[in-house]
Order: sequence, then C-alpha cells, then structure tokens
Amino acid sequence: MRIILASKSPRRKEILQKLGIDFEVIVPDVDENVGDLAPDKTVEAISEKKAKAVLKKLADKKDTLIIAADTVVNIGGKILGKPKDENDAKEMLKTLSGNTHTVFTGYTLCLGNKTYTGHEATRVKFKKLTDAEIENYVNTGEPLDKAGAYGIQGKAIVFVEGINGDFFNAVGFPVFRICEKIKSEFGIDLVFTGGEKNV
Repeated sequence: MRIILASKSPRRKEILQKLGIDFEVIVPDVDENVGDLAPDKTVEAISEKKAKAVLKKLADKKDTLIIAADTVVNIGGKILGKPKDENDAKEMLKTLSGNTHTVFTGYTLCLGNKTYTGHEATRVKFKKLTDAEIENYVNTGEPLDKAGAYGIQGKAIVFVEGINGDFFNAVGFPVFRICEKIKSEFGIDLVFTGGEKNV
C-alpha cells in the first residue's frame, strides 16, 4: 500500500519515520482560511482540505492511504497559529506565559472512497516567562514555524510545567490516535503488518 503524509511539517515526518514504515510526503497547497469555527472544528476542516487537495492529485486512489493534519494553540478562546514574524512570536509567548493552553490537532485519513476526520486535544501549562527568556527563545528562530510560537519537543520544553494528554499531539501529530483510527476505520495496522489490511 502507498502511504502519503500530506504535510510539510518536519515534526510530523519525523514522528511517522519512527514507526519504521515506508511513506512519501506530498505537500498540499490549500487556503487555510475556514472561517470563524471553534478550534477543534478549525483543525478538522483544514486537515480535511489538505487531504482532499492531495487526493485530487492522485491517479490511483484505491490503494493509497493519505494522512493529513493541522495544529493550533487555543488560549482564552483565541486561536494561535504560526507567528507572522518575531514580534508576533513574542506576543504569543507573552500570552502563554504563566497560563494553561490547549493544543488541538485535527487529522484526516483517506483511503479509497472512505474519509475519516477527527481531532485530539492536549492541555499544556507554561511557567511564567521573563522578557529575557522570551527574547532569547525567539532569537533561536525555533518559534517561527510553529503554532503558538513554540516547539514542545525543542528548547521550549523548559517552559512547560505540566502536560495533560498526548505529548505527540502537542508536537502536532497524535500518532497513537491516528494509528488507532487507521486500524478501527480501515482495518489496517500500519506498524506491525506493514500496512496490509487485516483479513
């Protein structure tokens, strides 16, 4: 079976590589504006757009599994995507400082004519950050391509007081939930049967 990761995220690619499966990356070209939706519905809608954009490019859809995902940070009802620039990143980090936020990742799975879309949520508590810590972190460049302006798997891990939920979801790819849904919805065990359908 052909497996496609519909994402340009190096974090998602790295997590999927840890499973030891063969897959390819096709970066979807989509407009991520989905209107004024709740955070969980926002990430679901964008992930679905990504999956369908890649699906349209395929000649043979029958034996191809597409995995798409999208992540946002939500705090106090406000959605934080990727920062526009360094100043935007600093403002996001000031908002997260000393507070608990929720990381939402939506995912869409496509195989043949069947599509499944869901989401996962993880609560993350940040310590109170000093201006110097924010400045130094933004200067590393790490926050600029990440939702909420931080990478929990990188240097920002020292800002995290606690986490409630799936760590990998906070990275941007809830691999446990995705693999469970691929198994329950499509009858496929990605890791231990080489992507073959269970008989």
